[in-house]
Amino acid sequence: MAFVPSLLTGLKVDAESIMVSRRRGSALNLKGIRCRMESAEPAVETEKVNSDPNGLVRIKRVLVSVSDKTSIVNLCQFLTSMGVEVISTGGSAKILMENGVAVTEVSDYTEFPELLDGRLKTLNPKIHGGLLGIRDNEDHHQAMAEHGILPIDACVVNLYPFEETVNSGADFGTCVENIDVGGPAMIRAAAKNFKSVTVVTEVDQYAELLTELAENDGCTSLALREKYAGAAYARTAVYDAKIASWFSMQGEDHFPERLVISGTLKQRLRYGENPHQRAAFYVSDGPKRLGAATSEIIQGKELSYNNIADTDAAWELVCEFNEPAVAIIKHANPCGAAVGVNPMDAYLRALACDPISAFGGIVAFNRTLDKDAAEEVIKTFTEVVIAPDSTAEALQILSQKKNLRVLLTGGIPADELGWTVKSVASGYLVQDRDAGSVTEAQLQIVTKRAPTAQEITDMLFAWKVCKYVKSNAIVFAKDGSTVGQGAGQMSRVDSARIAALKAKETSEAAQEEEVRTKGAVAASDAFFPFPDGVEVCADAGATAIIQPGGSKRDEEVIAAADARGMTMVFTEMRHFRH
Repeated sequence: MAFVPSLLTGLKVDAESIMVSRRRGSALNLKGIRCRMESAEPAVETEKVNSDPNGLVRIKRVLVSVSDKTSIVNLCQFLTSMGVEVISTGGSAKILMENGVAVTEVSDYTEFPELLDGRLKTLNPKIHGGLLGIRDNEDHHQAMAEHGILPIDACVVNLYPFEETVNSGADFGTCVENIDVGGPAMIRAAAKNFKSVTVVTEVDQYAELLTELAENDGCTSLALREKYAGAAYARTAVYDAKIASWFSMQGEDHFPERLVISGTLKQRLRYGENPHQRAAFYVSDGPKRLGAATSEIIQGKELSYNNIADTDAAWELVCEFNEPAVAIIKHANPCGAAVGVNPMDAYLRALACDPISAFGGIVAFNRTLDKDAAEEVIKTFTEVVIAPDSTAEALQILSQKKNLRVLLTGGIPADELGWTVKSVASGYLVQDRDAGSVTEAQLQIVTKRAPTAQEITDMLFAWKVCKYVKSNAIVFAKDGSTVGQGAGQMSRVDSARIAALKAKETSEAAQEEEVRTKGAVAASDAFFPFPDGVEVCADAGATAIIQPGGSKRDEEVIAAADARGMTMVFTEMRHFRH
């Protein structure tokens, strides 16, 4: 059966009044949509449907079943003003009727009551036949007519809030009850029959849908229906993935047999790591960890692929500390990190470690950014600043640098485990996030000399920073600040040499009387395979070393430290980072 496109003849929509507010936390605004009917005539049913050569299909009947009722009243008021019949379920029907929208309840349409505490509502041939029936298939047409099944031309459905229920800490039974069955079934049915049926699964699709209807005389195009069908299958795939992941966590197997990773597009990037690589930024559909992906961008240019990667590294580093801390990152490695009495103090100490490398870097704070810190930041060219929050004065100061990206996370992430995922050819490497840490009580003193209180404090600081330096990693630190880093070398002794050299060059540039590594401590992300790395650290002036231990030559390494009067502690924890 088909409908002659006469119902919306003369419909005019003021395009300027179609407003969608995309600001965080705001509801979709459809109240500005205005339509005017001129010489509208009743729809005429004919024997065939979808005869339009351009693939336009009129919406005459829509099924509405939504958990998120944002803007649903506005949408359905617009549809009914065009003569569209609305079939709806439970709470959706109730709110529509309360707002004067003419609705046929599903149970009245199917002539079958809701059963099993609402578990059985829409799983009915009159619903799914109306969605699945191929309109120009004569056999389908006869079967639908024989059983009183009317075609349903559009389906507006969003799903039970399963993830929100899980995140709220609800008990197992409540979570299970929030697994939607009928919703995904309707979505999948409508999407499969996209040549004739429009399936709408997201609130932010409403405005586009209404614009399409206005421009096409109450019809949707094949291009829109196909696009929405793809989005619908993606939506049900993500939903099922969340459910599967939740069930897998109920058992003892930490890693399920089948891994489903899903995300929502946040930004199409200009390019990837290099200009010839295409790239995009997705936010995980799983539990959210406060950071670069979830932050609010206050000002600045569009973030690049490398900006995002470096900002994430900087943010995760400063979140290791309870006291005010700052990290400055270049190419995923810290060129300076420090703790201080306040954000400005921590920033200046981090900057002093290697002011040359800090040029064009990413700066992360773990405290609210204030006026004093902001005034110091804008003195050096900086790509990104990320912090949990900022004062209005600080933002005003940073706004002087129009291209500077400023990100606010809204808080510090909880120290939950979670996973990290890395892609390899035809596969994924999945592991627990490196949340490993050590306390003073866990340190094993292996040398003749025990460390002083200051050496212990500096070693624990250096150990936290070393965790975020690419392997092989050596970090020199003194008085709560890094003074030299060696990163990413194939030989550990070379990393030690580079760290010492960087410290020496910075000391000379600052015209300091002695090299900064004198009296410093050194941290190594993995064990020293030979004594030479220890000797390089000693030659640089370091007095203490923190490292995992575990080498076959540990006795030789310890002996080298004893011979130079150094103290050394083992953590029995490695922090490789690739």
